[in-house]
Amino acid sequence: MELRAKGLGLLLLLVLLSLCSTIDVSEARRGKHWRPRSSPSSSQLKKGKGKKGTSHRQYGSNRPSPKPPVSSTPSAGAGKGNQSPYQPSPSPTPNAPVSPSPNPANSSRHPSPKPPTPSCGRRHPSPQQPSQPPPLPPATQGAVFNVVDFGAKGDGVTDDTKAFEGAWAAACKQGASTVLVPPELEFLVGPISFSGPYCKPNIVFQLEGTILAPTSAKAWGSGLLQWLEFTKLNGIVIQGKGIINGRGQQWWTYSDPEDEDDDDTYDVELERMPQIKPTALRFYGSFNVVVAGITIVNSSQCHLKFDNCQGVMVHDVTISSPENSLNTDGIHLQNSKDVSIHHTNMACGDDCISIQTGCSNINIHNVNCGPGHGISIGGLGRDNTKACVSNVTVRDVNMFRTMNGVRIKTWQGGVGLVQDIRFSNIQVSEVETPIVIDQFYCDKSTCRNQTSAVAVSGVQYENIRGTFTIKPVHFACSDSLPCSGISLTGVQLRPMPVPHYHLNNPFCWQAFGELYTPTVPPIACLQIGKPAGNNLQSYNDIC
Repeated sequence: MELRAKGLGLLLLLVLLSLCSTIDVSEARRGKHWRPRSSPSSSQLKKGKGKKGTSHRQYGSNRPSPKPPVSSTPSAGAGKGNQSPYQPSPSPTPNAPVSPSPNPANSSRHPSPKPPTPSCGRRHPSPQQPSQPPPLPPATQGAVFNVVDFGAKGDGVTDDTKAFEGAWAAACKQGASTVLVPPELEFLVGPISFSGPYCKPNIVFQLEGTILAPTSAKAWGSGLLQWLEFTKLNGIVIQGKGIINGRGQQWWTYSDPEDEDDDDTYDVELERMPQIKPTALRFYGSFNVVVAGITIVNSSQCHLKFDNCQGVMVHDVTISSPENSLNTDGIHLQNSKDVSIHHTNMACGDDCISIQTGCSNINIHNVNCGPGHGISIGGLGRDNTKACVSNVTVRDVNMFRTMNGVRIKTWQGGVGLVQDIRFSNIQVSEVETPIVIDQFYCDKSTCRNQTSAVAVSGVQYENIRGTFTIKPVHFACSDSLPCSGISLTGVQLRPMPVPHYHLNNPFCWQAFGELYTPTVPPIACLQIGKPAGNNLQSYNDIC
């Protein structure tokens, strides 16, 4: 009996010891070693919120985002990958390719509250993830400076020039930012220069509304060469669905106050307008320029000009002015290199595209031109100057009711060289003269005959087809420097008789080259081979 009592006591002691051991282990599990299983600490949450707040301030605008612009570069991928929300990706540059790296911030651009479905399957965010940051303005970076916030009225009557200057100055200082011209408003803006070189790079000028030129003579003084000018900038993008309206009727219209039949249309203000007419939109001395999506109408002179620029892209742009508006070129290039113009529509009173001296590596394709004077290289060498143009490609172009199709024009007395030119897949309809080389160009009643000339060498014509109303081909080359290296392939041009127009046969003078296929009509006047004693120097030697 005594032994049983002792055994029972021992058993109770073992049970008591076991219970104590369990309590110690449970307490140990509540210690430091297991802390990572708990929710994030308050310091971690503060850090995450801080970064979100910074991102929101970076794009600092409480206004609704503008309409999605026409962007020249791809935007970052939306809703892909598993990037931590505490590490937002850097903002993309407007003029450089953007890697499709995942960015949760960009996924918030989608209006649907559901998370977007990535290409590799749906991604379900963890319940512990913080909420997404506020939506970002599409295809923008840095701060957005709305011209309305700087005092612009947008009523089409009040002068908003100061407001545009203020918004630009703020964007200049910030860099990698956006100047926003909001939609559904009309802004009257006088002559203005958005200039560097002290502006920080990569500024987007987001044009969604309409910019109107002044119509009073007082605004132009004695005359200006440009209205809206962007100078000495790096990475400047003008994009959007907005309109630049030059209101050039003030220059095109002329009425005689002494003509009794003209009394109703005479306007004293027209008489006061200066003789120097401004280009609507000009870029000078700039790098990496993009113009996309916008419309330019009724410029008093040239609509869009690039002077001394490198790395230019123009696409999805519309340019329009009446057929009888004088000197209203669509796009004018001068001393500019590495230029691409594509998917653009132009109807104007002069050349759709004019390529002047100092231009090289020009690529023009998928363009509609007409009415107008066609696409021209030149005039070059005016007033005995030196002119050089090389490596120009014009392809996949439609021309309708233009004066010329593809043209090279030079003045007598100039020096220099036009070389390595290719015109390919040009469809012409009711064009007066589809193919032109004219080394006797003169815009006066008479010009003095001179011996020296800007040489023309290496010009390819491929698949130039359609209808003409005056003459299919006009090759008028210099006696001292005949045109050489002209090649024609797949040229088929048929006459379309027009009342009061006289149809002419192909014309050639001192033009040498090769016919690689039969032409319609036959161009028998082209001299096969090379000119005798042709001592044409290389482009590098001349230019």
